[in-house]
Amino acid sequence: MQNDIESESRAQGWGVSDFRKLTAETFATIGMPNIVYVREVSASEIETELGSELGIPADTRLFAVHAANGQRMAVLDDRDAAFAGARQYDLEPVSVH
Repeated sequence: MQNDIESESRAQGWGVSDFRKLTAETFATIGMPNIVYVREVSASEIETELGSELGIPADTRLFAVHAANGQRMAVLDDRDAAFAGARQYDLEPVSVH
């Protein structure tokens, strides 16, 4: 019975045993390029990447949009704008805490 269920799930897509064999790199690409995640960050967290270009207080709350593999795509000052911007490019944003 269990083998029948596994065989059926493989015919429809991924089986349980398939997920166990995923490498970290493969797992990171699941959902790409359609899924992005939005995460709240402080200006101080991204200051090293952007340097003094921000010109805003270090405790300012920002919202970073990341590709499914973790690559930062954008930083905005408003959560709703981050979600709307992602949807404008036909991406499916999800929130990460």
